[in-house]
Amino acid sequence: MSDVIVAPETRDLEELAGKLAGWLSGQMPKATGIAIGNLAYPRGAGQSHETVLFDARWSEGGREHEQGCVVRIKPRSFTVFPDNLFDEQYQVMKLLAEDGRVRVARPLWFEEDPELLGNPFFVMEKKQGRVPVSIPPYAREGWLSEATPEQRRTLWTNAVIQLATIQCVPTDRFGFLKGPAGAEQGLAQEWDKYVRFTTWLEEVAPQPILRAALERLKSSWPHQDPAGLVWGDARIGNMMFDENFDVVAVMDWEQPSLGGALHDLAWFCTLAETMHGRSAVHGAYLEGMGTREETIALWEETCGKSAEGLEWYEEFTHFKMTCTGVRLGQLRGTPMMDEAMMRKRLKVD
Repeated sequence: MSDVIVAPETRDLEELAGKLAGWLSGQMPKATGIAIGNLAYPRGAGQSHETVLFDARWSEGGREHEQGCVVRIKPRSFTVFPDNLFDEQYQVMKLLAEDGRVRVARPLWFEEDPELLGNPFFVMEKKQGRVPVSIPPYAREGWLSEATPEQRRTLWTNAVIQLATIQCVPTDRFGFLKGPAGAEQGLAQEWDKYVRFTTWLEEVAPQPILRAALERLKSSWPHQDPAGLVWGDARIGNMMFDENFDVVAVMDWEQPSLGGALHDLAWFCTLAETMHGRSAVHGAYLEGMGTREETIALWEETCGKSAEGLEWYEEFTHFKMTCTGVRLGQLRGTPMMDEAMMRKRLKVD
């Protein structure tokens, strides 16, 4: 199990407990004796938002109550993405929890006023389970690396089914995710988002390689653009699993959109190969995890949509990840990749 806190910023947890207790009294006016305890930052995951786990206890209606919770605070200076989708993240999780097909933590309360914690925040239920963390890489050490190939196969199957199930959720209630005029949904929405991401990065430094990569991708624009909801960071590292290797929660909905069905599948396949595939760069090969071809077949079988043309979306995934890497380098003051690496990844001469 990782013991590394990777949160973008931290704070005094004892002070936070007092603030949350007072705030919860306003959310639950009939509750008495509200106590907050067991506050902790997640280990090995959670780089883009400050996220704190805690337990709440109170009395109400002559009974004692206890609820495991998570508070997620909107980023301040450590902003990885140009689009502010904090409110939308909460709304997406709320609708998915109501629908019930995709397993998410149930959102409990949203606070718009930044006065209490320095920025808006929301509280959701705390799920119990294990997460394949990135730091250290889950394929090199930890519970998944120690699992049997059969257990990993179970985990992979359940993860892909949940990934595909996202595409079974009707998008008609997610109109609040529409993009700007001319790029309201579909591939146009995701494309517009990352063109603007590139422009945002250029406010710090020119990005000629990213511009060349955009031109290359645009020149081979795909015909396939099936409708669907975008999770945004689709990987097993953003899923929680129980002791039977089944999915407990699909997490981190911070960049949702109506961009179409193939973005998450492409992201999932790309990260799987990088982290635990036969050509793993940041992890190691894990026997039992499904191949790209098996992932595509199970995804298509589960959601009934075609993955034809996925190769272009995988190339676009590399571009998206590079944008994120450049931004993290800007925030940390140390580039995460050199020019040669960027050119190779994005196939730019």
